[in-house]
Amino acid sequence: QLQLVESGGGLVQPGGSLRLSCAASGFNLDYYAIGWFRQAPGKEREGVSCISSSGSRTNYVDFVKGRFTISRDNAKNTVYLQMNSLKPEDTADYYCAAKKSYGTSCSFLNYPSWGQGTQVTVSS
Repeated sequence: QLQLVESGGGLVQPGGSLRLSCAASGFNLDYYAIGWFRQAPGKEREGVSCISSSGSRTNYVDFVKGRFTISRDNAKNTVYLQMNSLKPEDTADYYCAAKKSYGTSCSFLNYPSWGQGTQVTVSS
């Protein structure tokens, strides 16, 4: 059974860093594009970053460009989201999601498989 488990969330001060992990089990991540999404209290879920199945293409939304970096280690069946220069407005539950993809692109659309999320709180 396909399963995604996020970890690495927590409480961090503004300007700090966290690295989120998305570990897959029950399937081989090699053929899946992965997206990171977040949902803040009272707001809709939004895409943050995604990475193609090959890792050759990444996308970021404007408000995280230059601060967040997505990467993948297919040997470990894990995708990471390195978050630097965190701001209070980055506070949210962060989710990873997977969709089968053989291409070299990624988007924030049509992800059928989701993890349970990890909470990130940026506060002094």
